[in-house]
This record gives sequence, structure tokens and C-alpha cells, in this order.
Amino acid sequence: MTVHRIQGSEVEYGIAVQGQPQANPMVASTHVVNAYAAAHGLTRRARWDYEEESPLRDARGFDLSREVADPSQLTDEDMGLANIILTNGARLYVDHAHPEYSSPEVTSPLDVVRWEKAGELVMRRAAELAGQIPGVGPIVLYKNNIDNKGAAYGSHENYLMRRDVPFLTIVEQLTPFFVSRQIMCGAGRVGQGQDGGVHAFQISQRADYFEVEAGLETTLKRPIINTRDEPHADPKKYRRLHVIIGDANLSEVSIYLKHGTTALVLAMIEAGALPEPLELADPVHALHLVSHDPTLRTAVELADGTTITALDLQGHYLEQAQKFVETEGHDDPQTRDVLDRWESVLERLAADPMDLVRELDWVAKLALLQRYRDRDGLDWDHAKLHLVDLQYHDVRPERGLYHRLVASGRMERLLDEERIAEAVTEPPRDTRAYFRGRCLDRFAEHIAAASWDSVIFDLPGYDSLQRVPTMEPLKGTAEHVDGLFGRVETAVELFRAITGR
Repeated sequence: MTVHRIQGSEVEYGIAVQGQPQANPMVASTHVVNAYAAAHGLTRRARWDYEEESPLRDARGFDLSREVADPSQLTDEDMGLANIILTNGARLYVDHAHPEYSSPEVTSPLDVVRWEKAGELVMRRAAELAGQIPGVGPIVLYKNNIDNKGAAYGSHENYLMRRDVPFLTIVEQLTPFFVSRQIMCGAGRVGQGQDGGVHAFQISQRADYFEVEAGLETTLKRPIINTRDEPHADPKKYRRLHVIIGDANLSEVSIYLKHGTTALVLAMIEAGALPEPLELADPVHALHLVSHDPTLRTAVELADGTTITALDLQGHYLEQAQKFVETEGHDDPQTRDVLDRWESVLERLAADPMDLVRELDWVAKLALLQRYRDRDGLDWDHAKLHLVDLQYHDVRPERGLYHRLVASGRMERLLDEERIAEAVTEPPRDTRAYFRGRCLDRFAEHIAAASWDSVIFDLPGYDSLQRVPTMEPLKGTAEHVDGLFGRVETAVELFRAITGR
């Protein structure tokens, strides 16, 4: 029983060009990615390889027809937008109207925090560089999820699971967990409803945009459980759980608990260690109700007619995890730390959510907003509160309210800045991202393309491109290939050493 498994995150950033409200966000996003690429010598780096992607394969046992799929689902098509691979193994690209950073594969919740935070540094620098392009204008990025005009954009998580776990079991066991998990990892929002028309605060930025329990969509009719079956690994061994229901967090504790608690629940699902699920009568309605009540007192209805609060739902999963760890044991301090923090956070939320003001995004944001309300006598419909909400997510350290809280010691940190800065260029050492990142660092001119599960070489003396599959995420690590990289001088030597060809 452990929090360690292959996992990672993807974050789309909100974007604005100062003084140009009508600026095309797709063009501005392209400037962001290309400016970073040019400044860091990445303009000749590999393109993204779409060949092995299958975004229309559904875990429920069918493939959606391309003819009926929404264009936003066709993520296996090269749209010609900016798309680069970084030496830390991450992907930086334009996803429709937003710049997006997809972290490299890592093996622990704390490493998710590290490489996701590295992505914030990448995006901050990319926006600075794009703003220096003549005629573009200053570009501001926000690590948030909504534009307050009715549109939402994603912050996704990915977890590899065993393929032999029935998908229906995953849906049944995870749905109540995801409905209630927002009380720890919501980012907070001024306004309720997709258009923000109800003037009140809520826990989650994304909750109101979810409309069904399970489905393949990510931008329309968003599901609590996404059914995309695209493992980016050996499909006989793995499935990738693509989680689209989380908010974009700035709090390191929120990111850590989001991934750590989910990893524990997945371990219990794989082991068959959870009891019969607490089935919600209406999961989507329950999701909205929980988000709309920052007092955490609202009870949601179960299928048997009884009611339960989000705190009690989370307490149920925590209790099962504690029992499972006690029975199965654990061999790493991070698992113990996630359990201890999970318990502490739930106990303090039950007593007074404001006790979490240094740890959870939604609580920190609510405290800021309440100070303005108390000082200036503002109702929730006041424009200043919407500006404060947005400013919390500004990636600029001198302007972003989250970053100002950090600078004044009012947000808890899990990692120091040096460790995060190293992850901007360094890949994780314990996954295949290490091989991908080192190939791009050492032999960029001979890498034609790459993806999560392959690196494609363009080598002198070979008539065609040469693909090196990386289907096993735990191979290609520093332990496996550091010695190899130390012995070779050229990409050809590396390829021959790997393949014998």
C-alpha cells in the first residue's frame, strides 16, 4: 500500500494580452510557446509524435466515431500549433486557445508538486519572453480554470492503473471520492453557476461545469469520470486514468493531497480492499452542492435515501486507507505523511475551515476576499472581488496574490525554490522521462519526434526514421541508462547500443 505509482499532471493556463481585450488567444498562446522555445534553443527540437495516440477509445469497450466526435476530442491530429518537448521530459504546447504544460511522468505526489511547480516557472518565463516580441504587448498568464464568461479550461491528472481492474468498479468507487475531494483541493471561486450569475463564493472553480457521471468528453458534457482509454504504455498491462475533475492548484499542499489521496484510493481499488461504495443518488448535483457550501455543512443524498456530508465521505475513504495501510503495511515515509496530512486536514476543516488558511487554495482565497468584504463592506457581486479572485492566480510573483502570500510566509511550502528550479531542465530520474529528456538534451538535432511512449531518431546512414519504443514507464530511468549515455558520443552510437542495429 503506497502513494507511489506512475502519475503526472496537465495544466492549461488562462491568457490575456494587456490593453488588447480582443487579442486572439490562440495567437497569443503560440507566441508564449514559441518565445520560450527560441530563447532556450528549442526551435530545432523534436515535434510531438501523434502516431500512437487514440483519444476516441472508450474504457467502456468501444471507439467513438471520428465523424460524431467533437473537434476538441481529436487530440491525435497535428494542428500545426506550437508544440515542443522540454529537456525535463515535459510537453509545452498550445491546446486550442491556451498554453499548456504537461509534466513528465513521475512516481510520487511530491514529485508531481515539484515538476508541476517547475511548469509554473516555465510559463512565467515564457510569458515574459512573449511580451518582448515587437507588436505583441504584455502577456499575463493565470493558473486558473475559468474566464468568468462561461468558459472553463482544464487541469488534468493522470494515473497508471492495472488493466485487469474492471472499469465499472473504478467508476463506482471513485465517484463519491471525486465529488467530495474538492474540499481539500478546490481553488475557490467568486460566483456560482457556469456564468457566475449567482453572487456567492464556492469551493471549486470547475464543479459547475460538470454535467454527467461518466463519459469521453473533456470540454462538453464534462464527466466526473473520464472514460478515455489511452494508456501511453503497454495496453495489456496498464490503463491510464485520465482525471479531468480537479482544479488548477497553486498551493503545494493541495496539489500533494490531490495526488496522494487519489493514489491511495486507487491502490485500494486495485487490491479490492474497499467495501461496497456509498452510492450517491445524483453525483452531479452532489458535486455542485458540495462546492457551493464553504461551511462544509451541506449533506448530499445517497441512493438509499440517507444523507452524508463531504467531510464524512472523505472520512470514510481515509478510514479505509488507514485500515488498509495497517493491514498491508507501507515502506515509505511519503505514504505515512499523506495519511497524516489527510487526517489532519479533515479534522481541522470540521472544526474551522479557516485553520487551513496556510495550506488550501480555496481557504486562502476566501480569507483574502473576506478581508476586502469586511474592510469595504462589499457584497459578493462587487467587481473588486472578481479581480481579487483572478489576481490570486497571476503567475507573476510581484502581482499574483498567491505568490505574495508565499513571499510573506503565509502559505506552507513543501519544496524549496532550488529544487523546483532544477526541475525546469532536469527530468525525473526514476521514469522513462529521464531517457526522453536526456535524448533531447544530448542529441536534439537527431531527434525527429517524441511522445510519452517513444523517441524517434533521424540518423545519418539510415534510410528511414528509427523509433525506440518506451512502453514501460519504469524503464529508461537514470539507473537503466546513465551508464549508456556516459559511454556514447553520438546519437548513432546510442541507437546501436540500444537496438544492436
